[in-house]
Amino acid sequence: MAEYEVLVMTPQIFLRNLRHCFIKMDSVALLVFDECHHAQAPKRHPYAQIMKEFYNNLDKPPRVFGMTASPIIGKGGSNKLIYTKCINSLEELLNAKVCSVDNEELESVVASPEIEVYFYGPVGQSNLTASYSKGLDGYKLQSECMLRESLCNFKESQKKLKSLRRLHENVIFCLQEIGLFGALQAARVFLSSSGGSLDRKGVDIDDNHASFVQHYLNKAISLLSCDVLDGADADSVDLETLEEPFFSKKFAVLIDVLSRYRLEENMKCIVFVKRIIVARVVAHILQNLKCLDFWKCEFLVGCHSGLENMSRNKMGSIIEKFSSGEVNLLVATNVGEEGLDIQTCCLVVRFDLPETVSSFIQSRGRARMNKSKYIFLLERGNQSHEKLVGDYITGESIMDKEINWRSSNDMFDCLEENIYRVNDTGASISTAYSVSLLHCYCDNLPRDMFFIPSPAFFYVDDVEGVVCRLILPPNAAFRQVNSQPCPSKDEAKRDACLKACIRLHELGALTDFLLPGQGSRKTKVSTIDISEINKAEDESFREELHEMLIPAILRPSRYKLDCSLNLHFYYIEFIPKPADRQYQMFGLFVIDALPKEAEKLDVELHLAHARIVKAGIEYLGMITFNKEEMMLARNFQEMCLKVLLDRSEFTSSYVMLGNDAALQMDSTFYLLLPIKQKFYGDKFMIDWPAVKRCLSSPVFQDPRGLSLHDSYLPNESLKLLDGTYSKADVIGSLVFTPHTKLFFFVDVILDEVNAKSEFNGATYAEYFKEGCHIELSHPEQPFLKAKQLFNLRNLLHNRQLESTESEGHELMEHFVKLPPELCSLKITGFSKYMGSSLSLLPSLMCRLENLLVAIELKDLMLSYFPEASQISASGILEALTTERCLERISLERFEVLGDAFLKYVVGRHSFISYEGLDEGQLTRRRSDIVNNSNLYDLSIRRNLQVSSLY
Repeated sequence: MAEYEVLVMTPQIFLRNLRHCFIKMDSVALLVFDECHHAQAPKRHPYAQIMKEFYNNLDKPPRVFGMTASPIIGKGGSNKLIYTKCINSLEELLNAKVCSVDNEELESVVASPEIEVYFYGPVGQSNLTASYSKGLDGYKLQSECMLRESLCNFKESQKKLKSLRRLHENVIFCLQEIGLFGALQAARVFLSSSGGSLDRKGVDIDDNHASFVQHYLNKAISLLSCDVLDGADADSVDLETLEEPFFSKKFAVLIDVLSRYRLEENMKCIVFVKRIIVARVVAHILQNLKCLDFWKCEFLVGCHSGLENMSRNKMGSIIEKFSSGEVNLLVATNVGEEGLDIQTCCLVVRFDLPETVSSFIQSRGRARMNKSKYIFLLERGNQSHEKLVGDYITGESIMDKEINWRSSNDMFDCLEENIYRVNDTGASISTAYSVSLLHCYCDNLPRDMFFIPSPAFFYVDDVEGVVCRLILPPNAAFRQVNSQPCPSKDEAKRDACLKACIRLHELGALTDFLLPGQGSRKTKVSTIDISEINKAEDESFREELHEMLIPAILRPSRYKLDCSLNLHFYYIEFIPKPADRQYQMFGLFVIDALPKEAEKLDVELHLAHARIVKAGIEYLGMITFNKEEMMLARNFQEMCLKVLLDRSEFTSSYVMLGNDAALQMDSTFYLLLPIKQKFYGDKFMIDWPAVKRCLSSPVFQDPRGLSLHDSYLPNESLKLLDGTYSKADVIGSLVFTPHTKLFFFVDVILDEVNAKSEFNGATYAEYFKEGCHIELSHPEQPFLKAKQLFNLRNLLHNRQLESTESEGHELMEHFVKLPPELCSLKITGFSKYMGSSLSLLPSLMCRLENLLVAIELKDLMLSYFPEASQISASGILEALTTERCLERISLERFEVLGDAFLKYVVGRHSFISYEGLDEGQLTRRRSDIVNNSNLYDLSIRRNLQVSSLY
């Protein structure tokens, strides 16, 4: 485990990563497949696709270890030939050998439950049940007529009719299998879910359809409840008094079985049913039977099952409750047959018979306790059901023999897949995945409330098979593609989608990782010279990694730090609105003077709750830094950057600054230092005492040469976590509290508050002891009034205005009271005023750098046409800012004008230059020049992407 990475994921996620080449099969040493019987050649299960698409072509493929309780799939009982084919195909596809565990050895580890059969019936439809069925059929026909009359679209009406019929069939099924009360409860469940999808197979209810479905369900409830309720309220019915036909004979036997085992110690039971609606209805009834109050019942269905769709979190919560014993009865569909490892489950009841021998073996494996029971409910006299159960039991022994002694070498025919692979990346797509990828592409197309882009499929019977015609949305890269003649509609649809995906990749609508978005593409050849677009990382996965242009004025690489420098001095002005906060004055120092247009910088920085700070700069002249001052300034700026970006270093007792005195400047150079007014006039000077005080903090001193702290004087000093400090050093400092892992600015010392002061009906000492498990050692020390260190945010965003009430609360700063002994002193002289200014500076400098880039681009434009002098740098900045920045400016409005201007200029130029071209040829030429691919290529060649703001 120390040498290898172990990744645990669903097969679908692993297959997706392989297809998009985020994981490569040749980097895998071992594959472990749980429930590996799904890996069969004629199926498109993810296990099978992993092996067929990515395993067989490797020189050194990974080893495969599969686990399953049954290597058999498919319906039916003991078909020996099917068993042989399944086992042979599994071995062939997984490149492995199927081995079984000796039954005696297995019994010593996991107990096998005893199989019992309970008979009911025989079932004969009573007159009352037949009457209800006939009445429900009448209501269904009535709703169908209403539906046909309201819908003009034949295809749409057929879809809705199919949905209504499936809903009706579910109600009838519950009537026959559970009884009248079960059908009534099923109708109520459907009615409560009539605002959304009702069944994973398509009982889909939308606004147009809902009224007809609700009409049918209301009529059904009225019919079914007339005898069941007999005028009583639905919640007050005594379920104990209901008999056939209110409860079916089959359901009565289930109640009898659960009643027999209710007194068993530590009893847990799973009841398996086929349908989701049956699971919900049976669970509801069992929860309300007083005779079964021992059972704490829940239902478990798939997470894509409709009917108030059960989320994965809800499924996990129910399984956890079942494991802990909070729930001891689960009514589950086949979703509970695989993967549930409940060691204490000792009773499994098959309310509905399993459909496959694999389902029989898997569901039986849920009962793992000693002396467990596995119970079938069979209709008396139903020979087909009795034979099926017998076949399942004998089929298991046949399967074991076939594993050890194969009677045939026959295998299933492999389902062939057409695969398209991108040479540059290795990403691939097959017919099995083509439909999903095409829908993913359409989902990423622009949409609004009136238009949802989706593909349409039309089928034509050809002499050689079925041909699928695929029509893509109008805003797709192209509109239509036809499949090859195929033996079925499904195969024709997959072939058409594969062709469409290949075409989309060739056009650049799919990246080289076969994902929607702009990728590495060759642009379409046009009448002008268009080069190949440079390869770029897939935007959907690397969208934050954009090359950014550094303004030339801020990247002087010819200077070093070991010399004196003359720098231009700019005063940074902060004007808060409302004017109730103070900010430390700062200065900006650069080697070259900023352009005059940059000196007009005026920025609104948006804080929380509609607070705004207006910021600008003012030129104050030149100032000289000697070598020592340059090192101090560099160390101070390094300290500030660590506090802003990576304050984790300050959790330790020592932080190193400026360890290389000859270090050259980075690509971006400027200094931000605190300043103060001189004693006379309006002139400003650097606040070197504040800089030196911060840099002389104990955290920056080598601990090996650090002297002991001052002696403790109650009126002049405080005992902090890391030593004794004078009160003057603590006030206006930055401290760290290890018990909360947070940093705070100390504002003042609260002489009237200490650990013995009252807090929430107790004392602070009691609060810290009970709430934080900390016993304060110096209860007499006064507390610190502190403000938490900010988290860095982009303040150029235009935040939503808060309510007036929230604004009022926010006018007051938020402070906390801290015991000094829980605080570790980090930076002295680093006050909240300095911290407040530092929180604004990154956003301000970001806007300044962007404005400087816009000014440089303006100068570049001036070299091409002198009219560019009339364009403001702020206008260019707006044109470079994308909507993704979420700022108050963006290029969206300019884009409308720009598109129209480009089409006009290109159209006029082509009209004058090419007199021999007709209007159609001129239009095509203009389209070849003014299109996203060509404009993208031109911008890359001009390196404009480094100037854009994302």
